[in-house]
Amino acid sequence: MVNFNGELVSLSESKLSPENRGYKYGDALFETLKVVNSKIFFWEDHYFRLMASMRIMRMDIPMNFTMEFLEDEILKTVEANNLSNAVARVRLNVDRGEGGKYLPKKDANINYYIVAEVHPNPFYTIDDSFYEVDLYKDYYVAPGLLSGLKSNNKAIQVMGSIYAKENGFHNCLIFNTNKSIIEALNGNLFLVKGDRIKTPPLEDGCLKGIMRQQVLDVLRKDVNLIVEEASISPFELQKADEMFITNVIVGIQPISKYRKKEYGADFAKLVITKINAKLRLL
Repeated sequence: MVNFNGELVSLSESKLSPENRGYKYGDALFETLKVVNSKIFFWEDHYFRLMASMRIMRMDIPMNFTMEFLEDEILKTVEANNLSNAVARVRLNVDRGEGGKYLPKKDANINYYIVAEVHPNPFYTIDDSFYEVDLYKDYYVAPGLLSGLKSNNKAIQVMGSIYAKENGFHNCLIFNTNKSIIEALNGNLFLVKGDRIKTPPLEDGCLKGIMRQQVLDVLRKDVNLIVEEASISPFELQKADEMFITNVIVGIQPISKYRKKEYGADFAKLVITKINAKLRLL
């Protein structure tokens, strides 16, 4: 079952109009959520990121779009898919409705739809299986606020995913126009070198990831670590002791190999233990 503007309909009935602005122009935003036993992980962070993104996109936020209202709609959708006592991956999509060309109609209505599907892991674990990445250099991301939004404009991620599959890689790292590494195709990037942890700053154009922020919060509590949000050169990748990717669904994905360099995952395992401990307190 799919939740379209509060109405639960079957997937076959949830037809999208060709005039929908999310479909025509990518004029839409989304949040990917992990829900375990009807509890949305990091919901407050997701909600405020969505509201901030809607303001940047100049969307008129409906008065009923409170944190409580959207949470109820998400959990209603989870229940309708018989996932209330299970683990669900949920996508909450918000678009500007129909009408207009590049310029939206003045009275455009905000639509939302919610889709839920089963997900296997309730808590975050480290996958020790081999995971190789490469650089995706065909296209670049422009630094700035729009690049950091979780919008429906994901052409680089689509093309990069095709490149990775065609060349036998599990993922790719992407550049901004300043030739700095900003993130992986499906999450934020962290480098570990001794006691120094580094991740690209938001100003470089990386996604303002929810799990990225959780990891930074945990790391900054450790006085023995030096945590930096700073631009990453491709030359730094092979000098790192560890590299890992973060997103709210997987948690932390260690990178095993880049070019001729192989990496461990000991630090990533320590971090994910702390993230899980944090979740148990929520």
